[in-house]
Amino acid sequence: MRVLLFLCVSVALLYMVTSDHKEGHHDNDKHNHTEHEHHNGHKAHDDKHDHKHDHHEKGKHHHHHHHNESSESHKIAQSNYGFAYKLFRQVAADHPSENIFFSPVSISTAFAMLSLGARSQTHHQIIEGLNFNISEISEQEIHAGFQNLLHILNEPDSELQLNSGNALFISKNWKLLQKFLEDVKKFYEAEAFSTDFHNEEEAKSQINSYVEKKTNGKIVDLLSSVDPEAAVVLINYIYFRGKWQNPFQEELTKEGDFHVDENTVVKVPMMFRNNYYRVVHDRDLGCHVVEIPYKGNATAWFILPEEGKFKAVEEALGKPTSKKWLMNFSDWLINLWIPKFSISTTLDLVPELKKLGVTDLFSDEADLSGITGESTLKVSKAVHRAELSVDERGTEAAGATVVEAVPMMLPPSIKFNRPFFLTIYHIPTRSLSFLGKIVNPLK
Repeated sequence: MRVLLFLCVSVALLYMVTSDHKEGHHDNDKHNHTEHEHHNGHKAHDDKHDHKHDHHEKGKHHHHHHHNESSESHKIAQSNYGFAYKLFRQVAADHPSENIFFSPVSISTAFAMLSLGARSQTHHQIIEGLNFNISEISEQEIHAGFQNLLHILNEPDSELQLNSGNALFISKNWKLLQKFLEDVKKFYEAEAFSTDFHNEEEAKSQINSYVEKKTNGKIVDLLSSVDPEAAVVLINYIYFRGKWQNPFQEELTKEGDFHVDENTVVKVPMMFRNNYYRVVHDRDLGCHVVEIPYKGNATAWFILPEEGKFKAVEEALGKPTSKKWLMNFSDWLINLWIPKFSISTTLDLVPELKKLGVTDLFSDEADLSGITGESTLKVSKAVHRAELSVDERGTEAAGATVVEAVPMMLPPSIKFNRPFFLTIYHIPTRSLSFLGKIVNPLK
C-alpha cells in the first residue's frame, strides 16, 4: 500500500498598504527583474531585463550586497517565470469567471524541495514540470538558486515585510533519510517536526498553528483535516506586506461600480489618486498597464484590458508581452482609480501539475525513495492557499510638501472598474512573487 504525503503550499495574506513617502526617484529599483525596472523617467533600458544582458549591468547598482550574491537566484528566475505563466494560463482557462491569485515562487519552491527526495521518472517529471531544462542548468544550480532566493527573501528589509519558509511534519511511525533532512535544511531552510497523525485533531492543530504563526496570524485553519495514514506533510509559506511608495488618501476613497460582466455590477470602495505613474497603452492587445511601486524592493503591475479584450490579454501574458510593455513605459499624469478589496483563493495543485506532466508523483508509480529509503510514498494532496488585500492604509507624513508640475490639459483617467490582472515582483531576485486575475473584488 502506498503511504500518503501531503503537500500544502500555503501563501499568506499579501498586504498592500500605503506609505508616508513622497513621490521620488528610487535607486533600488534599478536593480531589477527580467520584466521590471521603475526608476522614474528613463526609457533606455530595453536590454537590462533580458537575462543575456544582465551581468554587465549588475555592478552599477547600489545594492552591492546582492551583486554577486543574487546571481544564483537569477539563474532560476527565467524558468520560474515560465512556470508561473504556464500555470496561470492553465488555471485561468479552467476557471474563466473566478478570481485567481497565487504565488508561483512559493509553489516552485515547495516542489523543487520535494524533488530532493524524488528519484527516476518522478524526479524527472517534477524538474521538467517546473520548467527547468537539465541540459541548460544543473540540479545543483537549481537548489542553490532556491537557497539564494530564500536567503534574500528573508533578509530584513525595513521597507518591506517579506518572508518565506518551509516545514516538514513527519509521522512518528516513519524515519526520514538523514541526507534528505540535511538537504532540505541546507537548501530550503526547512524545519522538521515529529507528528502523531493518528491523533488527527492534535496533528491538524500543530500544523495550522505553525502556519498561523509564520504568516502573522493571516492564514488560519489551512487544513480542515489530516489523514491518519499520512507519512509527511510538507508546508511552504510566503508572507508579504508592502507599503505603496505613493499612498492613496483614505478620504478620497468613494463607492463605485465594478462591472464583473455584461450583466453583473457590484459596488466597491474605489481608491483614487491623481499623480504621475509609469504607464503603457498596448494598442495591439487593447490594454493599459500601470506600474505601482512599493517602498523597498518590490513593484506591482496592474493590467486593465479594454472591453472585449480580456481573453486576448490573458492568453498573451508572459515574457515577450511584458518585455514589450517594459520598453514602452512612460511617465503619465493620470487619474487612477483602483478598488480596495480582499480576496482568498485555494488552488488544488494536483490536477494542474498533472497537466504539466507531473503525473507519477500522485500515483502508485511515485518514487520518493530519497525521502524514506523505500518507494512506498506518494503525494495525495497538494493545496495552495493565497490571500490578497489591497488598500490605502497609512497616512502621508504630516507637514510634507509635495510640489508637482501639472500640464495645462486634463489628465487621462484609468479606472480599474472591470476585471483586471495583477503581478507583483521582488526586484533583487527577479522573482514573480504573486500573480492573479481579479474578476470580482467582492468574492
